[in-house]
Amino acid sequence: MRLIRNLDDFDERLCDGAITIGNFDGVHRGHARIIERLLSQAKRVDGPAIVFTFEPHPVRLLRPELAPPPLTWTERKAELLAEIGVDAIVAYPTDEALLALEPEIFFEQIVCDRLRAKAMVEGPNFFFGHNRAGNVELLEILCRRSGIELEIVQPLVIDDEYVSSSRVREAIRRGEVAEAHHLLTRPYRIRGMITHGAGRGAKIGFATANVDAIDTLIPAEGVYAGLAFAPHGVWPAAINIGGNPTFGENAHKVEVHLIGFHDSLYGQPLEVDFIDRLRDIQPFDSVEALKNQLEQDVQRTREFVAKEDRED
Repeated sequence: MRLIRNLDDFDERLCDGAITIGNFDGVHRGHARIIERLLSQAKRVDGPAIVFTFEPHPVRLLRPELAPPPLTWTERKAELLAEIGVDAIVAYPTDEALLALEPEIFFEQIVCDRLRAKAMVEGPNFFFGHNRAGNVELLEILCRRSGIELEIVQPLVIDDEYVSSSRVREAIRRGEVAEAHHLLTRPYRIRGMITHGAGRGAKIGFATANVDAIDTLIPAEGVYAGLAFAPHGVWPAAINIGGNPTFGENAHKVEVHLIGFHDSLYGQPLEVDFIDRLRDIQPFDSVEALKNQLEQDVQRTREFVAKEDRED
């Protein structure tokens, strides 16, 4: 799978295929349904399956105060799309020139001239062009004129609700990471850099990596079971989001205890998957009581990770 950020680098061999345009934030199961149809159309026209997305999300330029925190960064989005079979993802640089293109011009320049699409797959709520003036009805007209096959995929419904990035985002905001995983193609993941902390965890036998510079949505305060992806390998992880009330510390932090890992991670990147929520943040009457709870958190984390491995 190729990640392309400049259409000048777009290989001729990636033309004449099937394309879908959208943000695909989080790559949820509704997105996977679109990709399934994209792959089918690509096979039909004997060409590649291409996802055209934007970097950053257009709302971040148009109305930054309304821009939701992202669920994925571009490289992670490309990984997730590659897992379900996409041949290439175009992360087109969003700028004022792009946003000023009228729908017909965008279609002609991008879809026809640059990508030479033979088929398109979109959802019914697809909008494109300046001020989102282009809709599915206009797209159908433009595709018909250009001899491009257009397939509209209806939204996926799970538990009587449409699957959307907004729904995933709200689940994560509530700390319902298992619900988010139910909607996503993979567990929800964040990334950041390891910075120095107070070192209290190490003193009681539960060293934690303090994760900073996180550029995606952080789940609600709480203690979670997950997996940590470090340069050294993959480790079960008990994750604390919030303060440390037992020590009178209220600063909001993301601390990750890599179970069985005993080396230093300072200054290194870390990615963390959230599998399930263990409990709320709470104060304990003593350090010994806290240690007992942490031992339970570690054991439950091992169980959740083992269950996740079996289901995969």
